[in-house]
Amino acid sequence: MDEQLNKLAQAKTEEFDSTASLSKQEAIFAAGCFWGVEYMFRKVVGVIDVICGYTGGFVENPTYQQVCTGKTGHAESVLVIYDPNIVGYEELVRYFFEIHDPTQIDGQGPDIGDQYRSEIFYLNEEQKSIAEKIIKELIEKGINVVTKVTKASKFYKAENYHQSYYDKTKKEPYCHFRRNVFNKDYIKVII
Repeated sequence: MDEQLNKLAQAKTEEFDSTASLSKQEAIFAAGCFWGVEYMFRKVVGVIDVICGYTGGFVENPTYQQVCTGKTGHAESVLVIYDPNIVGYEELVRYFFEIHDPTQIDGQGPDIGDQYRSEIFYLNEEQKSIAEKIIKELIEKGINVVTKVTKASKFYKAENYHQSYYDKTKKEPYCHFRRNVFNKDYIKVII
């Protein structure tokens, strides 16, 4: 009995230690409707949270209705919070290019407008360099990438009803799915 209690205590201590040392980094991506992008990034092992929101525009505290007009400059985007000890920024960028069509200008599938553009909002020079490197790889493969790489501006969290939309509605994305662009072994995804 004491041995079982000691094992249980050891397991709890290890669990506490692993969460106490949890590292967090952020990335911001725009790839069409944020519902599908959020859904896809939530499947990545090492992603801690994904928040739907708006960035890249000039209107402070934009609403969904304002962003939908295409007149705020904002893109529907996601803030990905991840543990870099489990998944790296480069892997997230590669995955980003596999879950949307980076050749479509100002839209994804049926969602058309500047707010649905393909864009990576970098938070530091390392992120910028990685994004540009991967875009160069894709162009060398003959893919006409239109994805912009832009210094991140303020990220505004979208209204609560947009968060975890597909979990709430029990639906699935209509234009986001994984395409085989890179070797699929580079990232762990929950199916």
